[in-house]
Amino acid sequence: MAAAMELRCWGGDWGLPSVHTESLIVLAYAKFSGAKVTVSPIDWTWKTLTATVPELLCGDVAVQQPSQIRFNADYELSARQGADTMAYIALLEEKLRPALMHTFWVDAENYVNLTRPWFASRSPFPLNFIVPGRLASTALSRILLTKGEAPLHRITEVEGKLYSDAKECLNLLSYRLGTATYFFGNSPTSLDAFVFGFLSPLYKAGLPSSPLQSHLQQLHNLTSFCDNILALYFNADRPCPPPPVQETMDANLQKLTQLVNKESNLIEKMDDNLRSSPQHKPHRVDPKPSLASEKSSTPA
Repeated sequence: MAAAMELRCWGGDWGLPSVHTESLIVLAYAKFSGAKVTVSPIDWTWKTLTATVPELLCGDVAVQQPSQIRFNADYELSARQGADTMAYIALLEEKLRPALMHTFWVDAENYVNLTRPWFASRSPFPLNFIVPGRLASTALSRILLTKGEAPLHRITEVEGKLYSDAKECLNLLSYRLGTATYFFGNSPTSLDAFVFGFLSPLYKAGLPSSPLQSHLQQLHNLTSFCDNILALYFNADRPCPPPPVQETMDANLQKLTQLVNKESNLIEKMDDNLRSSPQHKPHRVDPKPSLASEKSSTPA
């Protein structure tokens, strides 16, 4: 019997199941694959085993990174689509994440009026003074570490580049999605989960100041993408659509069976051809006489 899975993550708000990008990625991925996961909202990270969220517990194993939490929503992807998935996830991490961290944790107006009060209100004393500041410090350090190369040493010098890259990333995602419901076919995959996790907080949060949010709201296919996933997979009054896992397994099994049958038929034909071909007696080459035999046959 498989061990029960428990997902510990930050709670939800703004019409979202969680306000935390990594938590949203894992929640969406679990929904897409139909995985049976018990969700336990954690309002402060020190209650988890690893002091980080999301945290997926399966028996005695704890996994934190969304990229390491794999269910089975990608069965139908080709090798090319799998490579595209990794490329777009890398694009999200490099181009969009720094701007999101700046929007929520470094922008003074957003941090004072939205981000800090939200996380502080969901953390008990004295963690309500510690957790928001620690997360803000981590975000600023990561931005400067990854984007503050010379000559951009200060955060004010980095801001322009951050938001320029982020808008370019949003435009590329919008172009790639086009008029489709999901990025690959008619069923959501891990790429859809990552895009949803990155975009939905930016789309739904009541940010006092955010040019990036304004830019996203103009890309209607991306906002419809978020709304569609929320309506289909996170609506309590509406059951989630069944995952296509069994159909895919049946299709793969059928392909494998067809391949085995073709190879069996080919082997049978080869065997029949061998049986029907004329049989020739193998030609036996007489061995050359050895030196010893030559000597013994020499007359004295």
